[in-house]
Amino acid sequence: MPKIPSNYMLATKENTVLEDARIFSHMTEFEHEQVMLCQDKATGLKAIIAIHNTCLGPGLGGTRFFNYRSETDALNDVLRLSRGMTYKASISGLNLGGAKAVIIGDPHKLRSEGLFRKFGRFIENLNGKYITAEDVGTTTGDMEYIQMETRHVVGLPERKGGGGDPSPVTAYGVFMGMKASAKYVYGTDSLNGKSVTVQGIGKVGWHLVEFLHKEGARIFVSDINQNRLKDAAATFNATVVEEKDIFDLNSDIFAPCAMGAILNTDSINRLKCKIVAGAANNQLEHEDIHGPLIKEKNIVYAPDFLINAGGLINVYSEHTGYNREIALGQAEKIYDTTLEILKKADDDGIHTQKAATILAENRLNIIRNVRSTI
Repeated sequence: MPKIPSNYMLATKENTVLEDARIFSHMTEFEHEQVMLCQDKATGLKAIIAIHNTCLGPGLGGTRFFNYRSETDALNDVLRLSRGMTYKASISGLNLGGAKAVIIGDPHKLRSEGLFRKFGRFIENLNGKYITAEDVGTTTGDMEYIQMETRHVVGLPERKGGGGDPSPVTAYGVFMGMKASAKYVYGTDSLNGKSVTVQGIGKVGWHLVEFLHKEGARIFVSDINQNRLKDAAATFNATVVEEKDIFDLNSDIFAPCAMGAILNTDSINRLKCKIVAGAANNQLEHEDIHGPLIKEKNIVYAPDFLINAGGLINVYSEHTGYNREIALGQAEKIYDTTLEILKKADDDGIHTQKAATILAENRLNIIRNVRSTI
């Protein structure tokens, strides 16, 4: 996805103003239906809700609370993330559309009941077109505040009838995608003895490391949180690696589980692994450039929007009466879909992200056609 122009201004200090109508060209290029800018001076809320596609159902995607370097970066992130949610829902067979929200600012300084309840009011004004959930920087407790103002929220605590923390299911889906990739490359899906480098051990990364440890993998970890690294080393016998060296390790599998756009020309050319399979969203900096490049390097890439769909599967299951075992069972299907996509990519001579996108778009087109007839 191209970068938003550096001279694009999202808002003035006094009110939200579209200073550059080129935002519509970006919405058109990536087929977004709606972008909503939200601001509340009293609570310090500054947020963007991006609804990409509602062909399959209401747009569902978490709210990310992050201290972006600029409002331009926030806009770029929410546009990429919401588009990814469309494909994630489609390829997982869910009757959901794609959407995402970001709150701009430091969550440690701005988090408050008032901010989240005000944000809930903005969500309510969309009349069910957008359903939110937790994401980076937000918690199930924050979702409780949002629920006070709108029913269009999932990812609630289990005591509230929700699914609680979705990260174990997300990690399980990534683990299934990783095992399927190993099956494709090595002829066996056992990760016992395989070396796996996990970049980012937040909630999802931690659970992924837990699965890998039980499988008998040799684990290398990197994170900006030094205390987290010490805990991982002590709990899972993981080897701590400096962030600057993460791409140069001679490991079998690389698992990006931090922020997106981590796979670029420099990092891909440094990789020595056979498989990339991780939880981060939008791992390829530019799909049309770095998808083919990772294929040229003979590295099997498990498409991120497929294998990290466990979290979406988990919150979607709240609609039908939450059951963690059912959610895990649905996430387990990621294994078979991953194998299908890897085979299609080889058969068609295309990179795996393209193969996954085609599969997701085929379902979107089928349902769009169904709903266009009498």
